Amino acid sequence: MLNIETKRNASELTVALSGRLDTNTAPELEKTLNTSLEGVNTLFINMEKLDYISSAGLRVLLAAQKTMNKQGEMRVVHVNETVMEIFEVTGFADILTIE
Repeated sequence: MLNIETKRNASELTVALSGRLDTNTAPELEKTLNTSLEGVNTLFINMEKLDYISSAGLRVLLAAQKTMNKQGEMRVVHVNETVMEIFEVTGFADILTIE
């Protein structure tokens, strides 16, 4: 299960994720991002409460990163050790801006 909370402040959008971002839940995040990114120039993805991310979740992050490269920036914040390990193993640690 994945819980997605979005908070918009002018041209900044924060998306807080909790639970599991996997094959079953990735389409939900993709839909949320696709409908929320217009006019956004800074996207924060808060992963403080994210327990797990699969390749499907990584694909959604990559698509969001590509979109944000055209209109601003994307920052992944509050990444826990489990998710960070997945980012490092997959090379996403080098692609994403992680704070």
